[in-house]
Amino acid sequence: MNDVPPGFMPCEIRKLDPQPGGDSDLWEGHKPGDGAIYVNTCASSGMGEGNDGTVGLAFWAADQPPPGVPPEVLAQRAVDQMLLKAPAIGITPKPGGKGVVGMPVYLWTEKSPETYGPNTASASAGGITVTATAKVSRIVWQMGDGKTVTCTTAGTPYKAAYGKKPSPDCGHRYEAPSSTTDTGTYHVAATSTWTIGWEATSGQTGQLTEVRDSAVDITVDEVQVLN
Repeated sequence: MNDVPPGFMPCEIRKLDPQPGGDSDLWEGHKPGDGAIYVNTCASSGMGEGNDGTVGLAFWAADQPPPGVPPEVLAQRAVDQMLLKAPAIGITPKPGGKGVVGMPVYLWTEKSPETYGPNTASASAGGITVTATAKVSRIVWQMGDGKTVTCTTAGTPYKAAYGKKPSPDCGHRYEAPSSTTDTGTYHVAATSTWTIGWEATSGQTGQLTEVRDSAVDITVDEVQVLN
């Protein structure tokens, strides 16, 4: 069975034949015989000078480059360098502490390049460099009580000065104590969606998505009423 789509051309890097003249800008200051001019068919920047009809990016290299790499692959290589992480969960009550039914629960993540972005990295091959920039577009919080909270910000870290005010951008309230669950705690899971835009020096652009998740357990008690 042939899964190759119609019109598909494999990526390759070939030496231009004939080589351009010594006055060509493609030599980047080098002279004919000092390396050579190659063309990467994965790029789409137009016809290389002196080309034999191959559309692609013409560039100088001292030695024969490795086979052509699609920009999409370079984009993923750039993303892999970023070490994108799951949310560094901040929550009230803190794990190990105790919250109270009906009190505002604040939800947030540490805002670092690895946990929220923006995070930028590049990868190069065959005369092409792809630069990717990643940022979290949303965090979905599974609160452990059957409710879900979707936040498009990193959330607001809680401060004692806020008292009983609800979070301005990412929060929740529990209506029952965690003792009603099988474990006696609420298992809170946060899933971040990283949206990654990339651009190649050959002019191509694209977008990738990565997902990361983390979780904590918290305890929420009933309000204690004194007679």
